[in-house]
Amino acid sequence: MSQTPTDEVYGHYIDGDWTQGTGAETFESQNPATGESLAEFHRGTDDDVDAALEAAEDAFEEWRDHSYIDRAEYLWEIYHELRDRHDELGEIVTKECGKEISEGKADVTEAWHMVEWAAGNARHPHGDVVPSEVASKDAYMRRKPRGVVGCITPWNFPVAIPFWHMAIALVEGNTVVWKPAEQTPWCGQIIAEMMAESGIPDGVFNMIQGYGDAGAAITEDDRVDTVLFTGSAEVGQEIASKVGGEPGKLAACEMGGKNGIIITEEADLDTAVHSAIMSSFKTTGQRCVSSERLIVHTDVYDEFKARFVDLATDVAVGNPLEESTFMGPAIEAEHVEKIRRHNDLAVEEGAEVLVDRFELEDGEIPDGHGEGAATAADGERSGSYANGHWVGPFVYEIEYDTDLRCLEEECFGPHVALLEYDGDIDRALEIHNDTPYGLAGAIISEDYRQINRFRDRAELGLAYGNLPCIGAEVQLPFGGVKKSGNGYPSAREAIEAVTERTAWTINNSRKIEMAQGLSADITTSED
Repeated sequence: MSQTPTDEVYGHYIDGDWTQGTGAETFESQNPATGESLAEFHRGTDDDVDAALEAAEDAFEEWRDHSYIDRAEYLWEIYHELRDRHDELGEIVTKECGKEISEGKADVTEAWHMVEWAAGNARHPHGDVVPSEVASKDAYMRRKPRGVVGCITPWNFPVAIPFWHMAIALVEGNTVVWKPAEQTPWCGQIIAEMMAESGIPDGVFNMIQGYGDAGAAITEDDRVDTVLFTGSAEVGQEIASKVGGEPGKLAACEMGGKNGIIITEEADLDTAVHSAIMSSFKTTGQRCVSSERLIVHTDVYDEFKARFVDLATDVAVGNPLEESTFMGPAIEAEHVEKIRRHNDLAVEEGAEVLVDRFELEDGEIPDGHGEGAATAADGERSGSYANGHWVGPFVYEIEYDTDLRCLEEECFGPHVALLEYDGDIDRALEIHNDTPYGLAGAIISEDYRQINRFRDRAELGLAYGNLPCIGAEVQLPFGGVKKSGNGYPSAREAIEAVTERTAWTINNSRKIEMAQGLSADITTSED
């Protein structure tokens, strides 16, 4: 699929074939910066999901018989294509989900890093040799693929996260049925084209375009052995609760967060302000690790607040294709309204607003003269960027209270609270941990004792010291605790979710000898 909008209606990839599916409904991919249509896609039905799952189930036995190395060979083709098309695909990511261009390109880079890790892991040692109590026995653990893996991925990392899930699942010998986010089907189409062009056997990889009903049909089907999900807490909890009640079926779900940064009295404020701006406003606050709470010690609060507010007031919102842009648009109109509701809630609960750029001034919205913009004959903006989903930073301070909804509920936007605290690191941790979520968090301090206390006592899955609360390297696990998740659908921990372990013991002697001193003698009534 090219970068040029087209009149073609794209479909699904099932059992090695492109198909329009059985439904009559279609939906559009839209550029969130302009509102323009990028492409049209057929919406998947239960029958389409059924066909994809049947294909995946039928392909499993033959696929699992391939060696690790043979399975990985198909992914190396994709690795090279991701690298060769880096700039092109980065621009497509930016056009479809609104991330500024360096983030769009980084999304593609992360994808090839994950493919490289998963495919390279095929040649690494697998399993564990475990000493036996009995000298004549060998004991070890061996992994086997679980079967059909259902993958449900989000719009904010439309290339990277699908490969978190699928690269590992495929190399480990599973077959896949994948539903991309309905907001980013163009990226899904391109990934499916890469899979098809790699020559991967029919039925091993299948893609269904569509909405949540298609995702539910995948995750709830008995033929799916593992569900890998990254997305909202509400959907993830529903998946985890349903799958958890089915014996033998697993779900690894990475969900949202109400992430916080602790800035102690020992913080370097240059590092603190830089990290907080990155954490709060990169990707327009639409990362599951974005920070919505800044917990600042009273000794440095006033200076930090002044510097943070100054930058938040000026941070560049604009055309995401331009390198000078720091924040692009929100993903869609419905999400803009969600951010508005969270901002209003903070005010209702007593917030003092420090920065309110929710409704941007006319001069802050791109003027339509930038790259890819549509302009009228007289040179005025034709309405292209005016139809985008624009929001700016919203910053407020509020006195901490455990019952405040604005400090408990995830906004998933450029919405951030400043909370002043007095006392030691344990007081900061008390505030930090007072949320139903536990995905990510950071501490800014020059005192290693404070840093290590945070590392050990913060309730989260991803912790950062003197860094933004943002970013991931593919070789590290990515997931959270509490409401933020029940698994880590990436890196080594994803292998746990898509494989079964067999503890294997073999006797090298002609005599049977048991552990724990258990007698192996067989006696009879005559004895």
